[in-house]
Amino acid sequence: MWKHLLRILGHCCWDVRDVRRTVPSALLERLSLRVSASEQRHTGEIRICVEAGLPLSYLWRNASARERAVMLFGKLRVWDTEHNNGVLIYLLLADHAIELVADRGVNARVSPLEWQAMVAHLGTALQAGQVEEGLTTALEEVSAVLAQHFPLLPGDVRGNELPNAPVLVD
Repeated sequence: MWKHLLRILGHCCWDVRDVRRTVPSALLERLSLRVSASEQRHTGEIRICVEAGLPLSYLWRNASARERAVMLFGKLRVWDTEHNNGVLIYLLLADHAIELVADRGVNARVSPLEWQAMVAHLGTALQAGQVEEGLTTALEEVSAVLAQHFPLLPGDVRGNELPNAPVLVD
C-alpha cells in the first residue's frame, strides 16, 4: 500500500513544466522534422508522445505505463492507418517508463524481442540524460523496421495520415 501511495505522490510532483524542460520547443521541431523525413522512406506512421505523470484515475487503479500508452495509441489514432502500420513511442517521465506500441500490421512482422531491444536502447540514452539522442535513435530504429517491412516504393504517392509533431500531454 505504501508503494502505491508513494507512486501517486511521485506522479503529482511531475507536471507540464517537466515535460517542456525535457522536450523544449527546439527539440520538438527537430523531432517533427525527423519524423517527416523518416516517413518519406516507408508507408508507416510514427507518433512520439511524452507525458509527465499518469492521470489520477490511472494512479488509483495502479495502472501501468503500458496501459496508458495503449490508450494514447488509440486516442491519437495511431491504429487508424491504411496499412495498420502505425507506431507510438511513449515516454512517461514520472515512472521513467518507455513503451513502443505498434499496430497489428507491424506486430505481425516484428518480434517482441526486437521491440524490447529498441526500448532498451532508448532507456540507456535517457538514463544518461540524452533525451534527444535517445528519441532520435528510437525513431531511427522504428523507421528501419518500417522501411524494411513497409517500404515506400518508387512511384508511390505517400499521404501523411497523422501529424508528425510530438505530443506533450499536460
